[in-house]
Amino acid sequence: MSKKITSIILAIIILSVSALSLTSCGDNKSSDSKSSATDNSLTANIKEGTILHCFCWDFKTIENSLEDIAAAGFSTIQTSPINECLVGENGGMQLYGDGKWYYHFQPTDFKIGNYQLGTRDEFKSMCKKADKYGIKVIVDTVPNHTTPAVESVNQNLIDAVGGMDKLYHKNSDKDITNWGDRLQCTTYKMGGLPDINTENKDFQDYYIKFVNDCIECGADGFRYDCAKHIALADDPTETKGVKNNFWKRVTTEIKDAKRIFNYGEVLQGDNDRIADYIKTIGATTASALGGSIRSAITSNNLYASLVKEFQVGGSSNCVTWVESHDNYINDGNWAQMDNKQIILGYAILAARAKGTPLFFDRPYGNSLDEQWGTMNYIGTSGDMFYKDKSVAEVNFFRNAMVGEKETFYNPDDDDSALEICRGNKGAVIINTAGDLKLNMKTDLADGTYVDRVDGKTEYTVKDGKITCKSNVPEETVVVLYNDGYVERDTPATVKVSDDTKIIFDGKTVDAKLESKNAKKATYVIGDGEEKEYKNGDRITLKSDDAKNGVITLILRGENNSGQKTYMKYCFTNPELMFEGKGVKKGDTITFTKPDSWGNDINAYIYFGDNNETTWPGNAMTKKSGNTYTYKVKNDWDIAYVIFNDGTEQYPGQGEQGFDLEANGEYSVP
Repeated sequence: MSKKITSIILAIIILSVSALSLTSCGDNKSSDSKSSATDNSLTANIKEGTILHCFCWDFKTIENSLEDIAAAGFSTIQTSPINECLVGENGGMQLYGDGKWYYHFQPTDFKIGNYQLGTRDEFKSMCKKADKYGIKVIVDTVPNHTTPAVESVNQNLIDAVGGMDKLYHKNSDKDITNWGDRLQCTTYKMGGLPDINTENKDFQDYYIKFVNDCIECGADGFRYDCAKHIALADDPTETKGVKNNFWKRVTTEIKDAKRIFNYGEVLQGDNDRIADYIKTIGATTASALGGSIRSAITSNNLYASLVKEFQVGGSSNCVTWVESHDNYINDGNWAQMDNKQIILGYAILAARAKGTPLFFDRPYGNSLDEQWGTMNYIGTSGDMFYKDKSVAEVNFFRNAMVGEKETFYNPDDDDSALEICRGNKGAVIINTAGDLKLNMKTDLADGTYVDRVDGKTEYTVKDGKITCKSNVPEETVVVLYNDGYVERDTPATVKVSDDTKIIFDGKTVDAKLESKNAKKATYVIGDGEEKEYKNGDRITLKSDDAKNGVITLILRGENNSGQKTYMKYCFTNPELMFEGKGVKKGDTITFTKPDSWGNDINAYIYFGDNNETTWPGNAMTKKSGNTYTYKVKNDWDIAYVIFNDGTEQYPGQGEQGFDLEANGEYSVP
């Protein structure tokens, strides 16, 4: 019943990650000298550039990866929530399994720093280095709710808002049943998360202190999670005379308010009032457009009118994406589109003049068979496909096209391809299906252009038509521009080989180290010394190198221009992670059930094919209220436990159970 571990399936992606340099050809008007991507070509403001969503990266990993991020043309990074949060799964650090990504979306206090991402000092250091590279920082923030484990909410927050009864809305314990009812939508709990009384002035004051501290540390903007569930000024209130002024205060009564970029997560649906949220906050997500883009890519239908409408009430003040962490995790999109398709959709958004594109970095080693990837660990960087050549070149194209209008064209009788022109200065062509014989309308000025992605194919423009001697291959992005193009050296690539088991069995794991375009590549195991390696060298990581069951491997590389690259791996072994956590016969565990569960509670204890009894497990003894206890009947070096009432269970079906620990106390978060 334990999670099946698969091998890394990244060959196609990794082969395309490393190349970022281009060679002048045709009548290319690029600079005569090569340039590092860290000293130019990023936009001065967030709105005009692109955002890399560093999903579950910790602050140190982001800081060490900033040169990679700049080299991929991203002007902004977005963190996961940085607030204090519930320490779930006994502090487990898997994205899913022994630990969960969503605990940092369960605030216990509005202070910077949590066990998943790092400390306030580390956040401040990250922001300082980002500023050095011209990269802005957006913080994902969660003022709508706290953790449902309300006993874990920090007393400082409770005292600051006037007590627990003032922290939440009166009906925050009720589920939303009518999404068209704005009072329910803005005061009832969503997804089991108790709704904060955001109209409480004392809470607003406390939250604004948090925002100002983020800005003081170097934040440049904020994403507001669950923004649709925080009332607008004219929404109904649960108490007569109360003002819905949260948005006005947090967008105007903060440091450098005019400089700060704010956008709200407004997932479109019943009565979402998205145009009003854009007017109030400044920008929102464009989830309906994301759905249209995904549909267009998977159906090979890039008909211009279908993909250019933002679908947010006539505004273009929105953050656009092919996917966000929400739909990647919740709607099965991860198994419907591979990374190459994501890149095709992203190119449509990034080539445009309007909207602000966000690139969600999927977990490392993800595939259509492995949602959580082959590392499945919080704190490391995600998949390397954010550095793909097509992604980087369309980012730099966007940065060079600021101020140029956009025009969309489809080839005659072929909706599987799309051209986006930016004035007469540049164009991006996206082809999803079949080789494309190019002879189509364009706004590009007459001349010869070299595809900045492959660095060699020439395209000719004459009298408003663009042609090419060779066909455009399927699933290809072509980037064409001369004015504003800067030639860059190819960044180094450092990685472990695709067949390395990052989640492994036994006391050791062997890893083959690879490097490409690197004049120097090094590795560090745990707290050991930095050593140089050559492409193809093999190393052995030993359990003696582990801390808390995790063996850390840091790889660094440097290309001929001195540009540095970074990759962090966390190798995990369930046996190592459970060392010292053994449970003996007679040890007691405690579980607090939800009110909605029945009164006959069972504990199902297992590891692999071994278990204490058959499903649904052994009956627990009621201690008091909703609290139940169970005395373990066997010795276990390693085990998991799932609690259930015969119908409901936690963790859920198909999920790994809690770590079984002596005297462990468990509840449904």
